Amino acid sequence: MFTGIIEATGVIHSLEQPENNLVAWIEAPFIQHVKLDQSIAHDGVCLTVDGIKDSLYRVTAVKETLDKTNLSNWKPGNYINLERAMKLGDRLDGHLVQGHVDATGTCIEIAENGGSWLFTFEYPEKFMPLLIEKGSICVNGTSLTAFGLNANKFMVTIIPYTYDHTNISRLCVGDLVNLEFDLVGKYIQRIKM
Repeated sequence: MFTGIIEATGVIHSLEQPENNLVAWIEAPFIQHVKLDQSIAHDGVCLTVDGIKDSLYRVTAVKETLDKTNLSNWKPGNYINLERAMKLGDRLDGHLVQGHVDATGTCIEIAENGGSWLFTFEYPEKFMPLLIEKGSICVNGTSLTAFGLNANKFMVTIIPYTYDHTNISRLCVGDLVNLEFDLVGKYIQRIKM
């Protein structure tokens, strides 16, 4: 489990594509704390550390992950949001995040707003029941508050700290982002079925 509070940004050092998988070597500022078999969220995607070499660690994304996320768009040199799994007993400063991306969305507008930024995202309409006004949404692993909802769009406000300490500042209109909807909302929706 994660909280959506980004710990650091990492850099994709290199990529390989054996068969249907994507293998990435990642450079992270907390490399000295990384262990084999550890879960780390990468732009909101939970991946397992399966190799460590010098100042880099390796993760493998399988076809299912590549089909449901923006990882297929990764390129060497890209900055990605990183969060190590939460420790039981820590503060939950964001919201409960599994690292299981539900869908991708597209950034359709970015506006500077007097010291903060407004981002508008388009997402598949079928996920509309999982998003509520002032509810939690995870965008590229970052816990944010959604507002201005309609059938297939929502907005978030980005404060300067988040803008400076995540890869959201590098987003451009047209970029694909990973979305994970609130866990509680997903369970409620399932009960209603």
